[in-house]
Amino acid sequence: MRILLVEDDTHIAAFIAKGLKEDGHSVDHADNGKDGLFLATTESYDALVLDRMLPALDGLTLLRTLRGAGNRTPVLMLTALGDVDHRVEGLRAGAEDYLVKPFAYAELSARLDSLARRGAAGGELPTRLKVGELELDLLKRSALRAGKAIELQPREFRLLEYLMRQAGRVVTRTMLLEAVWDYHFDPQTNVIDVHVSRLRQKIDQGFETPMLHTVRGAGYRLGE
Repeated sequence: MRILLVEDDTHIAAFIAKGLKEDGHSVDHADNGKDGLFLATTESYDALVLDRMLPALDGLTLLRTLRGAGNRTPVLMLTALGDVDHRVEGLRAGAEDYLVKPFAYAELSARLDSLARRGAAGGELPTRLKVGELELDLLKRSALRAGKAIELQPREFRLLEYLMRQAGRVVTRTMLLEAVWDYHFDPQTNVIDVHVSRLRQKIDQGFETPMLHTVRGAGYRLGE
């Protein structure tokens, strides 16, 4: 899944982001409500992990603004305020679920999985991506081409998920660094080329028509 995390506590944000990325999710992070609202309204996400107490714009106002604009992205709200009235207020503002700090990462992960299943049942949250013969199951973390299973490492899964979401478009190295590697590597490194080459072997080897293309001087494109 592609997840937006809006949390101003750097330690909590790093803890959550690390776990989500290790689970194979793509994570964008904002440390204040204003930036979080901007990302939530200009990008497409499968879920939003939202802290209630935020600088610039509080979580409840952010959530009410999103819902008022018709944005139905599932929201898991985080808070240090654990009494019933505060939880009810968050749910009435439009949150699908509520998690009180401190919490175990396993519980946060389970709640996000539950949101994904609920969305799938209601037809609101996509849990499968399909481009030509390629299929990606975001819940089972599995990939197929023409019905044949493709074994992917977590980073390869994130890379393919991003390319499939951008199918038909040219994706630059910078875009991949931002979305899949989160600037952890120098743009001049060959880590992208290595991972794209491995992914290409896995999804194209044995098939007549290649799907992962290199666009010379520009980047990569997924499509038939």
